[in-house]
Amino acid sequence: MAINLIKNPDERNDPPRPLLEHLLALRDMIVFGAVAWVICATICAVCTPWIMAWLKSPAGEDGKLLQGLDLTSGVSAIISIAGWGGTALAFPFIIYAILRFVFPALTNREKAVILSIMMVGTMFFLGGVAIAYSKTLPMVVKAFQAINRWVGFEMEILRIENYISIVLKTIIAFGLVFQMPLVLFVLGWFGILTSKTLREKRRVAIVLAFFLAMFLTPPDPMSQIFMAVPLCVLYEISIWAIWLKEKGSFK
Repeated sequence: MAINLIKNPDERNDPPRPLLEHLLALRDMIVFGAVAWVICATICAVCTPWIMAWLKSPAGEDGKLLQGLDLTSGVSAIISIAGWGGTALAFPFIIYAILRFVFPALTNREKAVILSIMMVGTMFFLGGVAIAYSKTLPMVVKAFQAINRWVGFEMEILRIENYISIVLKTIIAFGLVFQMPLVLFVLGWFGILTSKTLREKRRVAIVLAFFLAMFLTPPDPMSQIFMAVPLCVLYEISIWAIWLKEKGSFK
């Protein structure tokens, strides 16, 4: 298939299909995505103890303070992990189902572009998750503990529900925000944005990056820096990539 995409970029390999067949394909896509999510959510629910150990790791020594204070704390943890984890785990299968539905209407060139965007987007998402997990979350825990001590609270117990919420929101926020350069590149690909426009708006973009980091991360300067600085770097990469597209390097 990859060879065909390169040799015949503007060719459609799939013949037109009747409306009923499209509706059946749409039904299959929805059913496949729903079944994939249920299976992945179930797997995450069963693996909750091991996922919890992974989520508690950024807390370091403070992880020993994490406790469930309600009778339903364990159930709440399972539901949160199954919901968020199932969605993340099922996402590739859902995208696969969507691509199976739309690919017949696309040319080989368009298919190649979409597959490339998906691969790059996945790498950016995983990069954001890695930074959040390894750098930001440990600092977030220390920052909140420092604030508690500053106002006179010595925390002996940390609510597990609150901790899971902070960890999952931080990880997902980083992963999604790191899609920004990909969105800019797609807009540049279709001529909606130009590299000149992005260069002229560089200062505004830097301010917005730090404002976004301040809004999405806890009140800790280091965690905000760990989000804002990579965003600025990725913004520059977007300018460079769009400039190459304008010069005809990407066809």
